[in-house]
Amino acid sequence: MASLFSTFKYSDGLTVVGISFFTAVVCEAISWILIYRTTSYKSLKSSIDKASKKLETMKTDPTVTAAPKKSKTKKIDRVETSLKESSRDLSLFKFKSGGVVALVLFVVFGFLNNLFEGKAVAKLPFVPARIVQKMSHRGLQGDDPTDCSMAFLYFLCSISIRTNLQKFLGFSPPRGASGAGLFQIPDAAKTN
Repeated sequence: MASLFSTFKYSDGLTVVGISFFTAVVCEAISWILIYRTTSYKSLKSSIDKASKKLETMKTDPTVTAAPKKSKTKKIDRVETSLKESSRDLSLFKFKSGGVVALVLFVVFGFLNNLFEGKAVAKLPFVPARIVQKMSHRGLQGDDPTDCSMAFLYFLCSISIRTNLQKFLGFSPPRGASGAGLFQIPDAAKTN
């Protein structure tokens, strides 16, 4: 495939971007098969949506604020706990497809690494900071700091394309689950 576009000036960079886009589509298809089309995911997502809406109305509704402070706090804590448990369950549910997606990404990265080993695939329009330069110039010969390696371009493309593709397809996490993961950060107000 790399030789197909070899006569174009930006052929290597466009090949990496194209393969990254294709990989993102394949990964989202795998996620759809293993996660998004199942009834378990749909029920977890709806429970998270309901809990986050309920929590939002409890915190902003003036009729609820007229209730005694202690009972309001207990109700809010109960809804927050339910929301955290549902978010954790959703993260665990998504975890199973993460292994398959990671395997696909590693295989594609290995393929691209063999294809573009030691070859600059793009030129950066600026000289990056030293720490970024170590990543962007990884595995390349020469001293030109504007040379961009395949690994750096693939990394940037994978992050941006997959995130935007998830938003476009409607696979982004539910509103209340944003930032929720397997391990929660303790709330400072509740620990003191």
